[in-house]
Amino acid sequence: MVKVWFDGACPLCLREIALMRRLDRRGSITFVDVAAGADPSCPIDRAQLLARFHAEENGVVLSGAAAFAAMWRAIPLLRPLGLAARHPAALRLLEAAYVRFLKIRPRLQRLFA
Repeated sequence: MVKVWFDGACPLCLREIALMRRLDRRGSITFVDVAAGADPSCPIDRAQLLARFHAEENGVVLSGAAAFAAMWRAIPLLRPLGLAARHPAALRLLEAAYVRFLKIRPRLQRLFA
């Protein structure tokens, strides 16, 4: 089971999570809207949860690209991508892309609002 914390006030996040919910036909992922209030079982504070994507897989809290990879592994269609991200070089590449995305995220949020 995977738990995903997301920013329900972010139009980009809402679209992405809606897609992931549709793809998660087995119900393997628990989605927690952090904008509605942080999950008390999460060891990460709300500001950090809103700043970066976080997920918990097998009791381990992951951030950024590693969190996305955990979510992908829980969805059969995306599982190969999530498994590939276990390779350190692939994860470094995905994390670098995610950090670049975070820099343009505010502009994209305004665009999709």
